[in-house]
Amino acid sequence: MAADWVFTSGRIFDGHRVHPAATAVAVSGNRIIAVGTDAEVRAQAGPAAEHVDLAGRLLTPGFTDAHLHAGQGGIERLGCDLTAVTGGADAVVAHVRDYARSTDAEWISGGGWSMSDFPGGNPTADLLDAVVPDRPVFLINRDHHGAWVNSAALRRAGITAATPDPADGRLERDAHGEPTGTLHEGAMDLVAALMPVETAEQQRAGLLEAQRYLHAHGVTGWQEAIVGDYAGHLDISPAYRELVREGLLTGRATGALWVPRTTTLASVGELVADLAERRRVNGAGGFPTVSAKIMIDGVAENRTAAMLEPYLCPCGGTERPADGGLGLTYLGYEVLLEVAAALDAAAFDLHMHAIGDRAVRYGLDAVEQLRARGGGDTGRHHMAHVQIVHPADVARFGALGVTVNAQALWAANEDQMTELTVPLIGEERTGHQYPFAAMCAAGARLAMGSDWPVSSPDPWQAIHVAVTRRPPGEPDREPLLEDQALTLQASLAAYTSRSAWLNRQEEAGSIVPGRLADLVVLSTDPFGLAPEDLHTVGTDLTLVGGRAVHATDRQGAFA
Repeated sequence: MAADWVFTSGRIFDGHRVHPAATAVAVSGNRIIAVGTDAEVRAQAGPAAEHVDLAGRLLTPGFTDAHLHAGQGGIERLGCDLTAVTGGADAVVAHVRDYARSTDAEWISGGGWSMSDFPGGNPTADLLDAVVPDRPVFLINRDHHGAWVNSAALRRAGITAATPDPADGRLERDAHGEPTGTLHEGAMDLVAALMPVETAEQQRAGLLEAQRYLHAHGVTGWQEAIVGDYAGHLDISPAYRELVREGLLTGRATGALWVPRTTTLASVGELVADLAERRRVNGAGGFPTVSAKIMIDGVAENRTAAMLEPYLCPCGGTERPADGGLGLTYLGYEVLLEVAAALDAAAFDLHMHAIGDRAVRYGLDAVEQLRARGGGDTGRHHMAHVQIVHPADVARFGALGVTVNAQALWAANEDQMTELTVPLIGEERTGHQYPFAAMCAAGARLAMGSDWPVSSPDPWQAIHVAVTRRPPGEPDREPLLEDQALTLQASLAAYTSRSAWLNRQEEAGSIVPGRLADLVVLSTDPFGLAPEDLHTVGTDLTLVGGRAVHATDRQGAFA
């Protein structure tokens, strides 16, 4: 079998380790056919083979992102995209102004603003009113658990001081009870429900843009973390199936079907039947959706993450908030246990969002009880984010077989952490954040994802933090719990073979003869870099199934 691609003179990370002897890889069709020395692999080359001189660079399996929102991310990149805006609140407002001037759309929508750019993490409507007074504005924040709106949007939704907080969210208010312009969690729906519905063409264009962007970062597979109607976005499944039919979906995409936060004990049976039918339809259309997404709680910086003990007051003291301060759980405990057991029995993998220590415990309890019922043997159940973990729960991940689906980029003392989160959770719980090393030492399996567009989909930004526990490009920052850092090898394995396994894409994620040729040529060999430089690693070439889907201008290196 003659090779179509021949990679030589490099180092090979096979999904688990740097290969001790191999310097070359050969690909024929969509499969890897040889891993060995330069001479061994060159002997496999066909007459029209593409020869890639790695010149000491590292060849890795394609990265698999175990948790992202490609549909939302792509659509936001095509709208009022604030993710790359720096310079604080003034720069963000100026970007919104300029975008509004460029479009005559009825609504100004988009997102990606950072809570740390605004006092208390809560921007106000008057900032938007100054630049867009006549049209409603709805901008999701970076973590997608809150939205910033202007007065026109509040009026359109009829939101006043008399509007009660929804059960699964909160309106930010001033001292007189008037809404100020930030909507947390379920309160976003009060405005989002009035926005124009995304068109099929917008979803299609967004997915294609997302795919291009992900491939440019070496991401060849991913799990769409919410598949269903959520926060003003429609179910993205039809767009995925359309791209499959057209032969345009090059990424190995899987999805997690959304479990509505309104689920009750009485509706569990109907819910599972509906999800099973949607799984069947999507699978037949080439978009496997074998996971079910359960959002157990919110996020710490707006006090909606579920905590075992109350939050501190926002000023950093020990006074407890008037609301009791334990955060939110979106499904009642008994409902969560029943939903988890029913989904497991229906052969779904549980994909649980858990930020606070109470949410983490509840999610682990759910898996523990379904195992007590005789379930859980085949499910690849996992918990995303896993920010604050009580020490008593660290070893339970390994014991219960729950994979840690880590967003490692967040495990650093960046501004949102130091200015918003730490003052709310205090010193003791700050020491319980993102205990990756401890969970792995106790037998937990670790996968990685970005949660893009919440944060960058570039795996090297997350790997940098996993290894250093410092924000990329800020070597002088105090590390966040340096003893919880991972090795570069463990981080790479988590983002390749471990995440591919979690997504049930076992034929990808490893450089082994017979496996799918999803490969990435990096811009350098990261094992030769100082840890503080890991975030500078780039992607020169991305292959999916032996097909080049991204290449930089360094074409001379591929001749």
